Amino acid sequence: MSRARTSSTSDHDQALHGLKGRDLLTLQDLTSAEMLGLVERTRLVKADPRGSGAALAGQTLAMIFEKPSLRTRVTFDVAMYQLGGHSVYLSPTEISMGKRESVHDVAKNLERMVQGIMIRTFAQSIVEELARAAEMPVINALTDANHPCQGLADYVTLREAKGEIKGLRIAWVGDGNNVLTSLIHGAALLGAEVAVATPPGYEPPADVVAWARTRESQTGVRVTLSHDPREAVERADAVYTDTWTSMGQEAEAAERRRLFTPYQVNESLFARAKSDAIFLHCLPAHRGEEVTDAVIDSPRSVVFDQAENRLHAQKAVLVALMG
Repeated sequence: MSRARTSSTSDHDQALHGLKGRDLLTLQDLTSAEMLGLVERTRLVKADPRGSGAALAGQTLAMIFEKPSLRTRVTFDVAMYQLGGHSVYLSPTEISMGKRESVHDVAKNLERMVQGIMIRTFAQSIVEELARAAEMPVINALTDANHPCQGLADYVTLREAKGEIKGLRIAWVGDGNNVLTSLIHGAALLGAEVAVATPPGYEPPADVVAWARTRESQTGVRVTLSHDPREAVERADAVYTDTWTSMGQEAEAAERRRLFTPYQVNESLFARAKSDAIFLHCLPAHRGEEVTDAVIDSPRSVVFDQAENRLHAQKAVLVALMG
């Protein structure tokens, strides 16, 4: 379903003009108008995949991977190809930033050879240092602190499924991780409510919540924290979870499994949400841990729509920053 749009396509296009040449390191880098503009541009790209034509013809994106990924690798690679450009995959062994060569020197080399950098790494500080040194757009494809590209795809998916984003109640159940951080950033820009339930000690970063709450009077965002998944899911328009153990946390897996078991999204918990609530997961999913097959395979699960929307969102970002 789709509700009446409150602004025109030309308004959204106008909001994106200021993004050319900029970095996307976190959704905090965007204004509300720019975030909404990217959501709407993504929907247009998805509706007309060939509409952007050869927007990036002759341009090359360097793709730096210090963490592996299915969706990030494929969506950025395919996005550049479909936009008429080219991508170069750079593995950890090829660069080894900060060891074989400094982040600064990697940036200064690449700016002589390519027109943009996408990086998927561990520390947010690496992305920030790369962006300071490189005289071209740098896109954060994931750090331990932020996942802005996923956040954009999430709100595109919510827009498709629920119409207007403002006022939606999104329940987050599980770890207060980087995906939740970007979800909260997006909610602060678009006026959604995020009801978070985590085990004690696994809440989202306090500064992320504080930043979002400063925008309550501007956008209507609400962020509530609890340790009760039933409370968070009550009246939710969407229920979102993620893996309990992220890359780099493998040593904590057994302890996390013990603490997070009560936070599994199963049929009983999902039933507490609205009858038309959707289920979200950024993938990869560990079935039988954070979510059951009955939920992730249900008709109300949109996890593969989310995954597909990464492609369209990536194209919207690339054109806005590099086109």
